[in-house]
Amino acid sequence: MTLGGRRVVVTGAARGIGEAAVDAFVEAGDDVVAMDVRDEAGAAVAARATERGPGTARYVHVDVGSRASVEGAFAVAVEHLGGLDALVHAAGVELFAAPEEIGEHELDVILDVNVRGTVFTNQAAFRCMAGRGGVILNFGSDAALIPYPDAAHYSASKGAVASWTRSVAAAWGGRGVRVNTIVPAMWTPMYDAHRALMTPDELRAHDQAMAATIPLGGRLGDPRHDLAPVLEFLIGDGARFITGQLISVNGGAVPTR
Repeated sequence: MTLGGRRVVVTGAARGIGEAAVDAFVEAGDDVVAMDVRDEAGAAVAARATERGPGTARYVHVDVGSRASVEGAFAVAVEHLGGLDALVHAAGVELFAAPEEIGEHELDVILDVNVRGTVFTNQAAFRCMAGRGGVILNFGSDAALIPYPDAAHYSASKGAVASWTRSVAAAWGGRGVRVNTIVPAMWTPMYDAHRALMTPDELRAHDQAMAATIPLGGRLGDPRHDLAPVLEFLIGDGARFITGQLISVNGGAVPTR
């Protein structure tokens, strides 16, 4: 598998999975544009990655829920990179509430970032890749596959991502663009925030459940070591015949119902 020399956009790059992806691609010799709304953190991620090399990273601000912001950011990215080979769309938010208590604002945030953000970034990437070839990796969740009663709006948004991915993979495959959805089970700052909402008893029960349901290690994976190599493979030529798939990277977890 040949690595390096690819032109990659990573959204949600300021932390977690996005940060790990930026580090891995730059380390492999790729040139990356890292995008986020957290400007200070995003710029720091790009600077650290570039310092280590051998590839490069540049930070560009984007609000993925705004079509104008996305189109402007991608224009800057493509001009800087000289084209686009891959989009790793890791930007996302997770909010919790009982279904009957989900407010309009919370629903707007979830739909803007997780659904509209996926549509807008994918469209922008496709326009750069159509006829030339390229890869789009979206991010789903096990929450779209099993009941998720404490965050039904988040679950619904990730279900939309999976359906969108399957549809555009079929629509865009003839133009040389592959699209897949990653379903990760990674320990990220988002997961830390989720854990912070639990009482000590809830946290203890949660950790026991994780130990029982994840055969590989009994806990969530590490984005840099467990997920980034999969991303590298999927944007490379070794995955040239893979599209429209939900690809779980979850340590063998079998969700309990």
